[in-house]
Amino acid sequence: MVKWRSPKNWRDMKHLGPLASGRRFDEAVVLTDLPDDQQPVARLRYVDGDDLFVNWIWDHQRDSPRMTVIERALVAPALDALAQALPTPLPGETGEQALQRALTDGPMLDLEREQHLAELLTSALIPQWLGLELNALEAAGRRPHLRIQLSPSTAQLPWELMSSSGGERGIDMVDTSVLLPATLRNDPAREVSTWHPGSTVAAVLDPAVPGFASSSELGSVLGPVASGAPLAEMVAVLGDRVRPAAASPEAAFRRRDMDRLSLSGAVHDAGRLLYVGHVTSSTHALDARMHLSDRADAPGLTAPVGTHRPYSAADIALGAAGLAPLRAPNRVALIACDSGSDMRFAEPTGLVAAFVARGAEYVTATRWTLPTEAGLRRFVPALSDRAEGMLAEAILAVNTAHEASDPVRALGAWQRAQRRRWTETGDPRYSPIIWGTLATAWAPIPPAVR
Repeated sequence: MVKWRSPKNWRDMKHLGPLASGRRFDEAVVLTDLPDDQQPVARLRYVDGDDLFVNWIWDHQRDSPRMTVIERALVAPALDALAQALPTPLPGETGEQALQRALTDGPMLDLEREQHLAELLTSALIPQWLGLELNALEAAGRRPHLRIQLSPSTAQLPWELMSSSGGERGIDMVDTSVLLPATLRNDPAREVSTWHPGSTVAAVLDPAVPGFASSSELGSVLGPVASGAPLAEMVAVLGDRVRPAAASPEAAFRRRDMDRLSLSGAVHDAGRLLYVGHVTSSTHALDARMHLSDRADAPGLTAPVGTHRPYSAADIALGAAGLAPLRAPNRVALIACDSGSDMRFAEPTGLVAAFVARGAEYVTATRWTLPTEAGLRRFVPALSDRAEGMLAEAILAVNTAHEASDPVRALGAWQRAQRRRWTETGDPRYSPIIWGTLATAWAPIPPAVR
């Protein structure tokens, strides 16, 4: 093994941009000892301090970790610009105000401004050393997989949108997945559930929340789903694999009986969970909440909201009086606002972590608030009725990805196709406001303890 010869002090490393004092890095070293039949895989971590610390290690060079630091003054403006661009509420904003800001005045639906944001994020948050290594791998025809553990300040960073050159983005150069803390994913007590093609699918599709009308804050996210609509066809194709069974494909939506006990029964022998609905966050990650059809008297630790008790990450992972911890299927999709917000907290123990702890290997969730088609029609005049189907297309893509042998690659392929449509046309229908928010955590079976 040829060990990496770092500068005399790793704090001398500079952010992506002009090389300090003419310093050069031998980017070709990343190719050393890389097997011909192995995808290059790196674990990349961002760590908050007064500055932003970044470290990564390639699986084929485990004795040569890379480390660098980026001054907070360089990072903060880019992260502030990202926060302003996203529809997740800023402090003091309502959900509606956040949607109006992001969809009416934000850059995510304007190609030129979104490209500028991508370049700003790239220049501030990709270390030069890593950028050179990625270039070397691309030149060698090797597509790497970056398993990325973000910090609270960088938690919404979409690596898929990072600008590489011209219209290309990070999704064109690398596969990416969410890396959860090692103490969680490698817990020897964790038992990963099985999956096989044809596994049953627990389908929780826009469940009705007690006490909330369809047009209210916790109302319908999909609106009426008619017979023959793409989402109804998705359920029809799944057929008798769907749990709980429904009288017709369209009857699988807006069910009023999808509470936590029904969910527990549905996932008992399922290989997948497909959830489309509402998620809300709180002051700590364990209080991240799914909203099912539970009434206020449902067992659980979370305080009721009117006549409804949310189902929290703590309830899923730990259970409560009268409620056992959930058995999670191998693949979980949480298509809901901010469902992947774990990394925003110092203790990243939200819904993604809860499902992984209870047996999931893959969890696809969202980094920011997911606009509904009604919201897109309202705030994006250029879309109008063409907004119909935008959210449905994302749900269909995630469903298809979770049917594949490698959900990370499969979802990435759809995101690349959306990227091409976006950068070639600038059509807001293909804006990354939806496809850029999806990210998949991968936590395979923990290594054996010796």
